[in-house]
Amino acid sequence: MSAVTEVQNTTTEALAALLDGGEGALVTLVAGETRVAAHRAVLAAASPVFAAMFAHDMLEASCGQVSIDDVEGPVLRLLVAYTYTLQAPQLPDTAPQLLAAADKYGLSALKAACERQLISQLAVETAAATAVTAVRHSCPDAARAAVAFIKDHLQVTATRGWVDAVLEYPQEVNEVIRQLREPPAEASSPTATGGGPTPNSDRQPRSGHSRTHAAAAPPTSARHTPPPDDAAVSRFRSLCEEERGRRLIEATKVGAVEEVRLLLAAGADVAARDEVFGWTALHCAAEGGDAAVVRLLLSAASDPSARDRWGWTPLHWAAQNGHEEAAAALLQAGADRGARAEDGETPLDMARLCNHQQLVEMLTER
Repeated sequence: MSAVTEVQNTTTEALAALLDGGEGALVTLVAGETRVAAHRAVLAAASPVFAAMFAHDMLEASCGQVSIDDVEGPVLRLLVAYTYTLQAPQLPDTAPQLLAAADKYGLSALKAACERQLISQLAVETAAATAVTAVRHSCPDAARAAVAFIKDHLQVTATRGWVDAVLEYPQEVNEVIRQLREPPAEASSPTATGGGPTPNSDRQPRSGHSRTHAAAAPPTSARHTPPPDDAAVSRFRSLCEEERGRRLIEATKVGAVEEVRLLLAAGADVAARDEVFGWTALHCAAEGGDAAVVRLLLSAASDPSARDRWGWTPLHWAAQNGHEEAAAALLQAGADRGARAEDGETPLDMARLCNHQQLVEMLTER
């Protein structure tokens, strides 16, 4: 029996029980200035959270009034209407808030309907918020769709929605970034093109950290690699300086090693910064743990102690995320291990805070 059918059957029984419910059958839900009267039996049949509340005769419920926190009045009305009709409203503007409320009160079918609606309305302006909402409320389909959309539309990371998400939900944004960096299931063969991220097969795995001391890792930049393709370099060289710098940062964010190599050969400015975090390409590579890209950028004279909008250096980001090989490359290039961010924290502080013991040892070595 499907979840929807089960709820429908249970709700039908509950509606029949209302005939003999008496005055105690009603409860008033309060969200701010909004007050919604509903039958306890209907709410309990649709929501296990309401059912538990009424079963345990919580103080608010026993008084006939329940305060609903973190749900706006219009969304509360939609939520209650769903418990009576079992029909999800098609209101794009309220889908994220209604999904959050459905998740909180255990309305799985409504949550699934809202998730589908979020996927259908993905756009540059909404993708960042959708990705964060999906992570916060365990919506894997919406998360995958939003991440795929962001990969195809990297300008999402320059929108106000992305900035707001970073400031309000940093942990969820970190998870979205982790998913953005996951390599595809099947890597394509390396080809050089003039636009968009190229060779996914050159992307470095981002999940998990090496347990070997980074200083002993073989220098990735010393491995034998084919010379840059002249035609691809020429195409990148034909772009304006600002565009080359922007593409260098975006290629670094998604771990497109070969494209980074081509852009550097075409003269891309390693000091270029993104508009959101004030990151250089080296910040992006260090944050993601791309040791190969870190070395490439350092070989192109990228500043190992550059500061982002919060005063963090690439070494701060490598230390926070436990990227030992990237940190070792930065230290070898002269990164300032004692650099203090605006909040006064050093890379060593970040390593200690995040319990990255090998990095702590590395940053305290002389």
